[in-house]
Amino acid sequence: MDFSFTEEQTQIRDLSRQIMADNCGDDFQMAYRKSQIKDGTVRYSRPTWKLLAESGLLGTAIPEALGGSGFGLIELCQMLEEQGRHVAPVPLLPALVYGGLTLAKFGSKAQQEKFLPKLASGEVLLTAAVAEESMSKAIRAECTAKEVSGKWQLNGLRVAVPYAAESAAILVCAQTAKGKVIFVVEPQQGMSYEFTNSGNHEPLYSVSFKDAQAELLGTVEQGETILNFILNNGAVACAATMVGIAEESTRRTAAFTSERKQFETTIASFQNTTMKMADCYIDIEALRSSYYEAMWKLAEGKPCDADVKVAKYWASMAGHRVTHTCQHLHGGIGADVEYPLHRYYLWFKQMDLTMGGGTKQLADLGVLIAKDNSINLLKNLA
Repeated sequence: MDFSFTEEQTQIRDLSRQIMADNCGDDFQMAYRKSQIKDGTVRYSRPTWKLLAESGLLGTAIPEALGGSGFGLIELCQMLEEQGRHVAPVPLLPALVYGGLTLAKFGSKAQQEKFLPKLASGEVLLTAAVAEESMSKAIRAECTAKEVSGKWQLNGLRVAVPYAAESAAILVCAQTAKGKVIFVVEPQQGMSYEFTNSGNHEPLYSVSFKDAQAELLGTVEQGETILNFILNNGAVACAATMVGIAEESTRRTAAFTSERKQFETTIASFQNTTMKMADCYIDIEALRSSYYEAMWKLAEGKPCDADVKVAKYWASMAGHRVTHTCQHLHGGIGADVEYPLHRYYLWFKQMDLTMGGGTKQLADLGVLIAKDNSINLLKNLA
């Protein structure tokens, strides 16, 4: 079985790594965070975003006819792994996965021509308002859509929408009489934004709609299909980022414990440290295996709802063990905001919550098992 990537995929990964390593190093991260605090309106690294656009990486999953490279999810995941390794403050997940990948598959010709070329060139951002799908039904905000004189109007609230105020359009999930439907909504009167800072300082917004004009994405009947597409691709993309975070946390911890001395010897030589680092390696490999399977099936259009949830479960649970262990082995210095490691833990926890954590994935897997008993796990239940 060949798990290697193609030459093009490897080149995308290497180019992403070079750009992020050169522009999102530890010194940059410290200066960037201070500028965020001082300015209050710095939401992402625009110079890095511009370099990604100039290199053609923002157009990775955009059709060639619209200024992109015509690739897909696997190639985007190469970029997202590198983002995790460098905790680069750029909106790859909402803009390229939630927005770009979805519009490239389900958008009308007019919608694609309006947004995708500008996304590839870095001129605009896209995002999606789907965070409620990972929340308990008891606390979900409500957003409804109705058709008035042939046009759709949205009313209600969507929360935790990444980069909403910075985006040229939001893909909004709204409830209709025929079920959940996805709409393309551009900034307008009838929309208001409330900013919320997040664990990794990615901007999140609560977006209110009052008779806001919306354009249907796909058809009403495709609503659940498009929503599932966004959720599955988003979960796998989260897992890709979490692989990068976990690997870099482990690499940094291995280097630190090889230099840090206690009792006149490096702590890497202690058996307890060695065992913990070995467990990190095993967890990362398990995370990677489940994520690769889900990514491949999703990219090939194979049934993979359960595989995606397994991948996100492993990313959340195994990734938590890894990042927690790395934080622990650094001692107090790991929590010092002047030291780089804390960013990886904060980024991981934010990605863990995005698209639902381990408990949510297990609950969803239980629902899938209850619906499909093809392996007779529930044969004795009537």
